[in-house]
Amino acid sequence: MGVGVRHAPSIPGPRGPPGPDTPAGPAARGGPGARAGRGCDRLHRVTDLLSSPRPDGAVVAHRPDWSWLTEPADAPTPEDLLRAGRQAEQVLAEHGVTYGADRTDGGAGPWRLDPEPVVVDEPEWLRLDAALVQRAELLDAVLHDLYGPRRLLTDRLLPPSAVLSHPGFVRAVDGLRTPGGRELVLTATDLVRDSDGAWCAVADRTQAPSGLGYAMEDRRVVAQVLAPVYRQATIARLGPFFHALRQALRDVAPASAGDEPRAVLLSAGPASETAFDQAYLASMLGLPLVEGSDLLVREGRLHLEGIDGLEPVDVVLRRVDADWCDPLDLRAGSRLGVPGLVRAVRGGSVSLVNPLGVSVLESPALAAYLPRLAREVLDQDLALPSAPTWWCGDERALRHVLGRLDRLVLKPTAPGAEPVLGWALGEEERAALAARVAAEPWAWVGQEPVGPHAAAPVEVGAAGVGTDGTTTTDGPGTGVGPVDLGPRAAVLRAYAVAHAGSYTVMAGGLARVADSLVVSSSRGAVAKDVWVLDPSAAAEPTAPSRDETLVTARAWRGHGISPRAAENLFWMGRYAERAEDEVRVLRAVADRWDDDHHRPASAGGRALGVLLAALTPAALPDGGEAAALAAAAEGDATVVAPPVPALRDLLLDRRTRGSVARAVKRLTTAAAAVRDQLSTDTFAPLGRIERALRDERHRARRRGDDPAGRPDDAAAVTVGLRPTLDRVLEGLLALAGVAAEGLTRDAGWHFLDAGRRIERAQNLVGTLAATVVVRHAPEVEELVLESVLLATESAITYRRRHPSGTTLTGVLDLLVHDRTNPRSLAFCLDRLLADLEAVPPPWRSAGQRDHLLQGVTDLVAELDTVAVGSVVSDDGRRVRLAEALESIQWRLRAAADEIERVHFARPGPSRALDDLWGSTSGSPWQPTEEVAP
Repeated sequence: MGVGVRHAPSIPGPRGPPGPDTPAGPAARGGPGARAGRGCDRLHRVTDLLSSPRPDGAVVAHRPDWSWLTEPADAPTPEDLLRAGRQAEQVLAEHGVTYGADRTDGGAGPWRLDPEPVVVDEPEWLRLDAALVQRAELLDAVLHDLYGPRRLLTDRLLPPSAVLSHPGFVRAVDGLRTPGGRELVLTATDLVRDSDGAWCAVADRTQAPSGLGYAMEDRRVVAQVLAPVYRQATIARLGPFFHALRQALRDVAPASAGDEPRAVLLSAGPASETAFDQAYLASMLGLPLVEGSDLLVREGRLHLEGIDGLEPVDVVLRRVDADWCDPLDLRAGSRLGVPGLVRAVRGGSVSLVNPLGVSVLESPALAAYLPRLAREVLDQDLALPSAPTWWCGDERALRHVLGRLDRLVLKPTAPGAEPVLGWALGEEERAALAARVAAEPWAWVGQEPVGPHAAAPVEVGAAGVGTDGTTTTDGPGTGVGPVDLGPRAAVLRAYAVAHAGSYTVMAGGLARVADSLVVSSSRGAVAKDVWVLDPSAAAEPTAPSRDETLVTARAWRGHGISPRAAENLFWMGRYAERAEDEVRVLRAVADRWDDDHHRPASAGGRALGVLLAALTPAALPDGGEAAALAAAAEGDATVVAPPVPALRDLLLDRRTRGSVARAVKRLTTAAAAVRDQLSTDTFAPLGRIERALRDERHRARRRGDDPAGRPDDAAAVTVGLRPTLDRVLEGLLALAGVAAEGLTRDAGWHFLDAGRRIERAQNLVGTLAATVVVRHAPEVEELVLESVLLATESAITYRRRHPSGTTLTGVLDLLVHDRTNPRSLAFCLDRLLADLEAVPPPWRSAGQRDHLLQGVTDLVAELDTVAVGSVVSDDGRRVRLAEALESIQWRLRAAADEIERVHFARPGPSRALDDLWGSTSGSPWQPTEEVAP
C-alpha cells in the first residue's frame, strides 16, 4: 500500500509565520526499560496543559443537564452521586481493579472512578467519530510511507531530521509489512475541550495504547451503581469495539496461521502500572496473558512454551515498548522481550499489533505537520485540530518559540523526557532553557496550552465530589457535550481499531479529570465513563453482560498456559491454604487465650502455653520459650504466665513471617498475575479479605494500640480479633468455592488444587509435630487436642464419632488416615496424586517427585496410631510419632520442590552477548522514577 502524496514544492517546514496552522499532537512518550515495559502501559502523565494559567477566576457551579433521560425527574441528586461514589469504590475493590506497579508492601493503588459519566450526544459524536477515523487513516498512511518509499521525506513534506532521529523510528523493521492492509491496527487519541467547547487532540497513542480494560470495567461499575439512570439511557455499547479488535487480530495473522490464528497478549508483567488493564483485556479477548520469558523463537517461528510443549503463536498484541521487545536486534539489556522476535517478524511467521516502530507517530515534531499531511496525503483538511505546536528544528519556529517561552509548554521530542512549563520558570531558568533549546533545536517543540479557558479549576475530592461535600461543577453552558468535562483539567481517550477496510471507533472511551493542570492517574486523577447517546439503542439497556466482557471463546489448540502461569496458580492455591490455616490457628489460640490467660497454673493456662509456643511463636518476643517453660511446669501453682502475645501482628502485619496479611498479599499478587485464567468472581472475596484487614488496622489505631500493634493490656490481646478472623475466613471459603465451582477442570485448575493440597498436608503435619509429640498431663493434653481439632476444622466430626472424650489415637485416626475427611493427610495425598496425574506430563523426569510422594503414602499407610502414641522417652517425647512426622514432613517439602522443578522451571531472562555484566536495565522489578508520556 503506497501513500498517495501529491507532488508539492520541497520546503523545509511550515510556510508563513508560525501559527495555529502548525498544530501538534502527542506528547513525547517513552518510558523505556523498567520504564519500557511499564512506560507503554501507563495511563500516562498527560502533561499537555488543559487550561491557560490564570491567577484567579470565577468557579462555575453547574451539573450536566439530564433532560435527555426518559424520566428527567429521576436524574441523580448530589446525594445520589455521593452514595454511588462510595459504592463504586467498594465494587472496584471487590473486582480487584488497581493502578500502579506492585513493587512494595503497599501494592498497587486503587483505581479511582467518578460514577457521574461524561455524556456526548449523537450528532457531536458522529462528527468526532469521522474525525478520528480520518486521523487514524492519515497516521496509517504516514507510517506506511516512513517504513517504505519515504516520499514524505524526499518531497520535504516532513523534515527527515524530525523523523529519522526519533527513537521511535526502528530501522530493524524497515520495509516490513503487516498483513491485512493496515500498518496501524490500534490507536488512541487523547482529547480535550478548547475554550469554545470544541474537541482538540493533544496526543496520539500508537505504541501500545492502554486503558481499554479500564474503559470496560468503568462501564460495568457505573451501570451497577447508577442503575436507575443507566436503565433509562440509550447508550451506545462498547462490545462491538472489542469484537472488531478481535477480528483485527485475525486479519493481521500471517497466511500460515490458517483459519484459527493463535494470538497472545504480551505483557511487561506485574510491575506494569496497568497490569490490571492488560490482564482484563486478555480476558475480554480470550487471549493467554504472557510475558517475554513465556515465549521462544525456534527456527524463525514464535512459540509459547506451554506446560506440555511448544505451541505456535501467530499474532502478538503487545504491551511492551518496541525497543524492549528483542534483546538481540533491539535493546540488548531488555529482560522483557523475546530473543529473535524481530527475525520471526521478518520471516513473516508472526504479526505484532501494533507493529514495531509505530511509536514514531507519537513524536510531537511529526504531529506539527499533520494538517499539511492531511491535505497532501488524503486531499482533505484535518478534521480534528491539535494544539498549536512549533518544531524548533525549523528556524522560523525556533525564533517564535524563543520569543514566547513564558507562554508555552516546551516538550522534548525524545520519549521519556519531562515537558517544561515556560511560565513556571524564573528568569534565570528561562534563560537556561532557551540556551538548551537553541543548542539542540531539533530535539524540542513548543506548544500552546489548550483547554476550557473560560472556567477556572475547582477543588475536587475523590469520585468527583467537592471538598465541601457538594457535586463539583462540570463546566459552563448547558446540555450534553461541551459541558461535561468541565473546568477541571480533563482528558478523554478515544480508541480506534482497523476493521472492514477502515477504522471502527469505540463509542465511548476513557475520561480522566483532575483538579490540577496535569491529568495523571499516578497523581490521583479520577476516571469517568463516557456515554454516547444513541437513539437506536434499546430503550432500557441492561448492565454490560459477561458476553460483552468475554467477547469470544478461545481458539487455542494447546493448553494456552505457560509454566509461569501454572506456577502462579500453584502458589495461589498454597497461599490461600496457608492464609486459611493461619486464620484457624489464630481463632483456636485466641479462644484459649480468652478463656485461660488469667489462670496460668490451670490446665487451660498450661494448654495455652503449649499452643502459643507451638503454633504462634512469632507472636512472642522470645519465640515461645517462656510459654513452653510455663506449660511444662505442670501442677506448679507459682508457674509464670506466658508473655503477652502480639496475635494481632500475626493477623495484620505483612512484615511478620507467617502472618495472615503476608499470605493474603502474596495470594493476591499470584491471582493478579493469572487473572486471565480465573473467574471474574475470584476477586470479590479477595477484595473483602483485604478490606477486613484494612478496617481492623484502622480500628486498632483508633483504639490506641502502639505502632507494632502489641497491646499492653493482656485482656485486650484479642479485642476485635475474632470478628476480623471470621470475615477473613468467610472470604477465603468463598474463594475456595469459586475455585471449586467456577473454574474449568483444566491443567491450571489442577495445579491450583495441587498447591492447596500439598500446603494443607504440610500444615497439618507441622501442627501435629508441634503439639502432640510431647506428652502432657491428661487434662492439658485433652485441651491441646481439642484446639488442634478446631484448627483443622475437624472438631464436630470428632465429637460425633467419639462422644466419650478426646484421645490422641482418635485424633490421629481422623487427621491422618480418614479418607472421607477433606482435612486428613490421606485425603490430601489422594487429591494431590490425582491432580498431578491430570496435568500434562512434564518435560523433565518426574521420577524423584513420584518416589517422594509414594514414600509419603507408604508412611501414612503404615502409621500405627496406637503404637506411635505409646512409645514415650524419658523426657516425655513420643519418639516414634516424632520420627514418622519428621519423615513425612521432609518428603512433602522435597516433593513440593520437585513439582516446581519438573513442571515450572523455565530459562532465566535472556540478554544479548554484549550484556556481559548482568545489567538490570529494563528489569520490570527495578523501581524507576515516573516518566512523561
